[in-house]
Amino acid sequence: MSDLSHYDIIRSPVLSEKSTVATEQNKVVFNVLKTATKPEIKAAVEALFKVKVTAVNTMVRKGKVKRFRGVIGQQSDVKKAIVTLAEGDSIDVSTGL
Repeated sequence: MSDLSHYDIIRSPVLSEKSTVATEQNKVVFNVLKTATKPEIKAAVEALFKVKVTAVNTMVRKGKVKRFRGVIGQQSDVKKAIVTLAEGDSIDVSTGL
């Protein structure tokens, strides 16, 4: 896989209170491509951040129906990956790649 496809798979880190608490357990949360598989996500994280990944859990958050000035709209579905890193490895998501 080329580096370009790795950058396509990992969209952005999730910066929330819950994901910040997960870093204490050596877990990092990313928004990923909706069609990405667990092995592809693992390969992308290992290649981009030079760390060892032990597990990948994924979930799809369905888009909510929202109203804006009386017009009904639909948010996009978002796939998230919770990546568990090996002991001793860490990723600082506050800095860019």
